[in-house]
Amino acid sequence: MATKTIRLSALFVAMLALAACAAHQTSAAVQPQAPGFLLGVWHGFIFPIAWIVSLFVHDVSVYAVPNNGGWYNFGYFIGIVFLGVGSHGSRKAVNNRGAA
Repeated sequence: MATKTIRLSALFVAMLALAACAAHQTSAAVQPQAPGFLLGVWHGFIFPIAWIVSLFVHDVSVYAVPNNGGWYNFGYFIGIVFLGVGSHGSRKAVNNRGAA
Protein backbone atom coordinates (compact mmCIF):
# COMPACT_ATOMS: atom_id res chain seq x y z
CA MET A 1 0.00 0.00 0.00
CA ALA A 2 2.82 2.41 0.84
CA THR A 3 4.51 1.66 -2.50
CA LYS A 4 1.34 2.61 -4.36
CA THR A 5 1.12 5.90 -2.46
CA ILE A 6 4.76 6.67 -3.20
CA ARG A 7 4.26 5.93 -6.91
CA LEU A 8 1.15 8.12 -7.11
CA SER A 9 2.97 10.92 -5.29
CA ALA A 10 5.94 10.65 -7.65
CA LEU A 11 3.60 10.70 -10.65
CA PHE A 12 1.83 13.78 -9.28
CA VAL A 13 5.13 15.60 -8.72
CA ALA A 14 6.31 14.69 -12.24
CA MET A 15 3.05 15.95 -13.76
CA LEU A 16 3.29 19.16 -11.74
CA ALA A 17 6.87 19.70 -12.91
CA LEU A 18 5.85 19.20 -16.55
CA ALA A 19 2.92 21.57 -16.13
CA ALA A 20 5.30 24.22 -14.83
CA CYS A 21 7.09 24.08 -18.20
CA ALA A 22 3.95 24.95 -20.16
CA ALA A 23 4.09 28.32 -21.88
CA HIS A 24 1.20 30.71 -22.25
CA GLN A 25 0.83 33.37 -24.93
CA THR A 26 -0.74 36.70 -24.19
CA SER A 27 -3.65 37.68 -26.40
CA ALA A 28 -1.58 40.62 -27.67
CA ALA A 29 0.92 38.17 -29.20
CA VAL A 30 -1.74 36.52 -31.38
CA GLN A 31 -2.14 38.40 -34.62
CA PRO A 32 -5.37 38.37 -36.67
CA GLN A 33 -3.62 36.45 -39.46
CA ALA A 34 -2.04 33.93 -37.05
CA PRO A 35 -2.02 30.33 -38.29
CA GLY A 36 -5.25 28.47 -37.53
CA PHE A 37 -6.65 24.97 -37.91
CA LEU A 38 -5.80 24.36 -41.58
CA LEU A 39 -2.21 25.52 -41.25
CA GLY A 40 -1.97 23.39 -38.10
CA VAL A 41 -3.04 20.34 -40.13
CA TRP A 42 -0.45 21.19 -42.79
CA HIS A 43 2.35 21.78 -40.26
CA GLY A 44 1.52 18.48 -38.52
CA PHE A 45 1.55 16.63 -41.84
CA ILE A 46 4.95 18.00 -42.87
CA PHE A 47 6.42 17.66 -39.37
CA PRO A 48 8.95 14.88 -40.20
CA ILE A 49 10.42 16.83 -43.10
CA ALA A 50 10.35 20.14 -41.24
CA TRP A 51 12.10 18.56 -38.27
CA ILE A 52 14.96 17.20 -40.41
CA VAL A 53 15.33 20.53 -42.23
CA SER A 54 15.25 22.42 -38.89
CA LEU A 55 18.36 20.54 -37.78
CA PHE A 56 20.36 22.23 -40.54
CA VAL A 57 18.50 25.48 -41.26
CA HIS A 58 17.91 27.72 -38.24
CA ASP A 59 15.07 29.69 -39.87
CA VAL A 60 12.84 26.59 -40.16
CA SER A 61 10.61 25.66 -37.23
CA VAL A 62 8.32 22.67 -36.71
CA TYR A 63 5.63 24.67 -34.88
CA ALA A 64 4.25 28.13 -35.69
CA VAL A 65 4.46 30.71 -32.91
CA PRO A 66 2.37 32.78 -32.49
CA ASN A 67 -0.70 30.81 -33.54
CA ASN A 68 -4.38 31.09 -32.71
CA GLY A 69 -4.20 28.54 -29.90
CA GLY A 70 -6.47 25.54 -29.48
CA TRP A 71 -7.61 25.21 -33.09
CA TYR A 72 -4.03 25.33 -34.39
CA ASN A 73 -2.99 22.72 -31.81
CA PHE A 74 -5.92 20.47 -32.77
CA GLY A 75 -5.03 20.77 -36.46
CA TYR A 76 -1.39 20.02 -35.67
CA PHE A 77 -2.46 16.90 -33.78
CA ILE A 78 -4.71 15.77 -36.65
CA GLY A 79 -1.88 16.37 -39.12
CA ILE A 80 0.63 14.29 -37.18
CA VAL A 81 -1.58 11.45 -35.95
CA PHE A 82 -4.05 10.88 -38.78
CA LEU A 83 -2.28 12.19 -41.87
CA GLY A 84 1.38 12.00 -40.97
CA VAL A 85 3.66 9.72 -39.01
CA GLY A 86 1.00 8.19 -36.74
CA SER A 87 -1.15 6.84 -39.57
CA HIS A 88 1.72 4.87 -41.12
CA GLY A 89 2.62 3.15 -37.86
CA SER A 90 -0.92 1.97 -37.22
CA ARG A 91 -1.29 0.43 -40.68
CA LYS A 92 1.88 -1.59 -40.21
CA ALA A 93 0.73 -2.83 -36.80
CA VAL A 94 -2.64 -3.97 -38.21
CA ASN A 95 -0.98 -5.73 -41.13
CA ASN A 96 1.47 -7.52 -38.85
CA ARG A 97 -1.32 -8.79 -36.59
CA GLY A 98 -3.35 -10.01 -39.54
CA ALA A 99 -0.38 -11.93 -41.01
CA ALA A 100 0.29 -13.94 -37.85
